[in-house]
Amino acid sequence: MLHGWGSNAEDMAAFAPTLDLPNYRYLFPNGPFPHPQTPGGWMWYDLSTQDPDGLAHSRKLLLDWIQSLPEKTGIPLSQTILGGFSQGGAMTLEVGLGLPVAGLIVLSGYLHGLDPEQDSQSCPPTLIIHGRQDEVVPLAAAQMTRETLAASQVDYHEFDMGHEVIPEALGTMQQFIRTL
Repeated sequence: MLHGWGSNAEDMAAFAPTLDLPNYRYLFPNGPFPHPQTPGGWMWYDLSTQDPDGLAHSRKLLLDWIQSLPEKTGIPLSQTILGGFSQGGAMTLEVGLGLPVAGLIVLSGYLHGLDPEQDSQSCPPTLIIHGRQDEVVPLAAAQMTRETLAASQVDYHEFDMGHEVIPEALGTMQQFIRTL
């Protein structure tokens, strides 16, 4: 699970006990760049500068890390679920759409765009959860992501929430994970 802009791994780790999936191993990396305004916060790329080099660098680091997991954990990518919140959700889509993973979970996230060589019909099963009152990432971003990806592979849910994850969303995540 990947954290959002200005957050850190511990923020995402708080979800693990609530999901009540004891046979799963959870990993929570920090983004590669320290957040400029939040002590102890990290980011996957700088939103304020729209630095394409930062996104490309982060993408490579994250992709290398994920591809090293089978050797480190003994768990193949085909049994790995990648997920994230906000900017972490965007990074989940950025790298996960091109990997043979079991599934993707995008919480209040967004799609940067598809690589021209990426076939949207071949994406892994993807859960998208977004708040109807999200004041940070507009609901339209989630709807656009759903429309861009293969509809048969996307499990899409909107909740009456802002830029947050409510218990009902965690229950939806748990159900999705159990179906993979």
